[in-house]
Amino acid sequence: MVSAAWFVVLVLLVGVERLAELVVSKRNLRWAMQHGGFERGQGHFPVMVTLHTLFLAAMVVEVLALDRPFVPALGWTMLALVVLAQAVRWWCIGTLGHRWNTKVVVVPGLPRVRSGPYRWLPHPNYVVVVAEGVALPLVHTAWVTAVAFTVLNAALLTVRIRTERAALTEAEAMPAAA
Repeated sequence: MVSAAWFVVLVLLVGVERLAELVVSKRNLRWAMQHGGFERGQGHFPVMVTLHTLFLAAMVVEVLALDRPFVPALGWTMLALVVLAQAVRWWCIGTLGHRWNTKVVVVPGLPRVRSGPYRWLPHPNYVVVVAEGVALPLVHTAWVTAVAFTVLNAALLTVRIRTERAALTEAEAMPAAA
């Protein structure tokens, strides 16, 4: 049970990290709106928040209720992947600067970011979300949560990426805000 307690602490730390993201996102939302930004995809945002909240809760419940074991070879490898994912996530946030948001918010007239991890991938933050969706629960063999989140998140990301692409295309067709 000691490893399960440490796992709960890990999940709580990830939850705190998510709260920090929300603080940054809210600040960036204000900046974007002050610079002529617009939001799209409002309908899927509550689904995303619910899914990500349930993800954190589900893996803790699965580990505690089903007495999932800590398998060192798997657990330590997945923990390393979780740490790497957090580093890449904050690299994405830093690269996008004021443009990064948990919502789909675009400021017309700004060129697409093609530096940092965006130099290699169009959606590196979503690669992070997918990796974390598998790795975090598997730190303590919560495989049901890993599979369920991966499947549900794939459906959500399909909607999210389409929404982002449409918003970016719309913004590129608009004149830059003054």
